[in-house]
Amino acid sequence: MIETLIWIAVALLAIGLYLSWTAGRLDRLHARIDAARAALDAQLLRRASVTQELATSGVLDPAASIVLYEAAHAARQAEEEHREVAESELSTALRAVFGESAQVEAVKEYPGGEDAAGELAAAVRRVPMARRFHNDAVRAARALRRHRTVRLFRLAGHAPFPLAFEMDDEPPVALAARPVS
Repeated sequence: MIETLIWIAVALLAIGLYLSWTAGRLDRLHARIDAARAALDAQLLRRASVTQELATSGVLDPAASIVLYEAAHAARQAEEEHREVAESELSTALRAVFGESAQVEAVKEYPGGEDAAGELAAAVRRVPMARRFHNDAVRAARALRRHRTVRLFRLAGHAPFPLAFEMDDEPPVALAARPVS
């Protein structure tokens, strides 16, 4: 009788440790998602800021300046539910303006243009990396949250189901080919 109770206690302890470890792992994944989202938001803001700065600098033709400024402004001001669309539209505007290397070369000819082009190139290259890190963390958390044990014991608590950030983040060819500064 005592031996059976000891085995039951050991089994309950093992189950409790497993559930505690799983809940801790899920909590760390949610923290990783939060950190990756903050990094993604910072990169998106940097890209929009650099784009707005370049659009208002006077080095681009007026039509390109207006297109870039409006897209960057919309991306910075977008509410959360419309953010993916606004950021995708900024990517499209960047590709439209900097689709050919001639435009990048024209920007580089102006004083400070070399730095501006380099800063924009770095910004548009960092966005896909930040988005990939965020979406990888979301994918890992979703996979763990789908486990039967996590759902049965409600180990995720009241944390919202993590959502990936889906947007068009392909950089313009002329900017993607530039070396990182």
